[in-house]
Amino acid sequence: MNLFEAHNVVKKYANHLALDNVSINVPKGSIFGLLGPNGAGKTTLIRIINQITAPDSGDIFFNGEKLKSHHVEQIGYLPEERGLYKKMKVGEQALYLAQLKGLSKKDALKKLKYWFEKFEIQAWWDKKVEELSKGMQQKVQFIVTILHEPKLLIFDEPFSGFDPINTNLLKQEILYLREQGATIIFSTHNMSSVEEVCDNIALINKSKKILDGSVHDIRNQFKGNTLEIQFKGKPNLLEATLTPDYEIVENNFANDITNIKIKLLREIKTNNLISHVLPFGEIISFREMLPSMNDIFIRAVEETNEIDNKKQIL
Repeated sequence: MNLFEAHNVVKKYANHLALDNVSINVPKGSIFGLLGPNGAGKTTLIRIINQITAPDSGDIFFNGEKLKSHHVEQIGYLPEERGLYKKMKVGEQALYLAQLKGLSKKDALKKLKYWFEKFEIQAWWDKKVEELSKGMQQKVQFIVTILHEPKLLIFDEPFSGFDPINTNLLKQEILYLREQGATIIFSTHNMSSVEEVCDNIALINKSKKILDGSVHDIRNQFKGNTLEIQFKGKPNLLEATLTPDYEIVENNFANDITNIKIKLLREIKTNNLISHVLPFGEIISFREMLPSMNDIFIRAVEETNEIDNKKQIL
């Protein structure tokens, strides 16, 4: 069942079409990647979900009901542009924001104590926000976003300003929130993070959705029939091509290991390939190469841009 659905959403600003019949379904208990280049329309959709603005047409559903004002209490939003008051003390502000989300002072203090200890930031309680680094401010805002345990969490570039250690810490917390039943919309330009945490994605470009589905299915959809074989030592392979069925596209040797990437030129069984190369050397690994989400992102955007340019010329 979907926690959130958008059906044919359209949003215009003056002469700019921000969203053009965009539809997405976010399953309950999943992490959904909302992807796209800058200016694609992602932020507009997030603003609509948070009821900061409204669509010109289309329908929005939250937990099976049409989106209404009271649903905002069940949504936690961590924006890319941070919104903490720089002159306020960290603890005072966190307590204030938690109470705005409907928590009693007693419950807010209890939960804040737990999260400040978990993130080892107790010493920041009486510091002003302006004294903290961008990454430290991000930790505080992350805590405030999740504190009231909303059904839907929206993270817009949540790792911005973090070093690798703290990025991994936050990543693990996001995965834990999913395990606890939270539904998460995750917007980022970091495609490696998408592969690590997202179950499903939608890719928006120039106001239109151009791709959606599970990360697994999309990577298989874009695979290029390329295999990687590792040999011990240097195999005695023909340099340019193996047979009319296969082509060597990359051949690297290091530390007594040869990595060879082979492209299948027609529909053949991988067993036939293994049988063909086995006499040339000792195989230590064999795997199908799936494209990264970064490669898919670039390819899908470039292809749609190329189609749009041809339409303009015609």
